[in-house]
This record gives sequence, structure tokens and C-alpha cells, in this order.
Amino acid sequence: MKVLLGIGGSEDSIRALKKTVDRAESAGDDLTIGILQNPNADRTPDEIESQVREYLSEHAVDATIRHIEGDPGSSLVDIAESEDYEKIVIGGGQRSPMGKIQLGQIAEFVLLNSHTTVTLVR
Repeated sequence: MKVLLGIGGSEDSIRALKKTVDRAESAGDDLTIGILQNPNADRTPDEIESQVREYLSEHAVDATIRHIEGDPGSSLVDIAESEDYEKIVIGGGQRSPMGKIQLGQIAEFVLLNSHTTVTLVR
């Protein structure tokens, strides 16, 4: 399966990285990891890339890593649709005190606008 993982440096995106790489390792997915410009993240894109490379090498998974410029949500959706990805994976979603899921801006945009299947990792 051709999978595009969007990672912006939040803890949710790091969880998505780990779950997606683990699945790629067992299922043989063709994985591309798109490093997003996320103004709300504590990590720089270079720090994210280092962490991604380290995790990939620990699991012997070969993946393409690319830096995605522009608006993160619309760029992910555009890339997935124009390059025929079968799935987009993103991290996100916290529970509110009332028990409802609260999505970040990027996750919400991708979920609402993608014609490609989206997996949300929480």
C-alpha cells in the first residue's frame, strides 16, 4: 500500500510515526514521510527528520522522507491526490473534558478535505 505520513513534530505525530513504521515493517507498505511546517510544534523540521531517520534505522524500514512546504493540510491532501497515495496517516485528536474529540487545525483540514483514505492515530 502506498502510504503518506504527515508529521509535524507534535507528540501525536510521533505516535503516528511509530504506528505507521511498525505497520510498514510488517505489511511492506511503500511509505513516504512528509515533514510539515507546524508552528505549534516544539521541534524544528531538522530535529523531526533526525528522529524519523533514527526510528526508521531501528526498524530497518526504507521510507522516503520529504519536507513539505506551504500550508500543511492542503499540501498533504494535494500530494496524496496528485501522486496516487492510497492512504494518508496523521496524528491528532485529544479528548475534551466532556469526552469529545478535539482535532488540531491540520488534522481537521485533512479529514474534511481529502478524497484519499485518512487514518487518524491518537
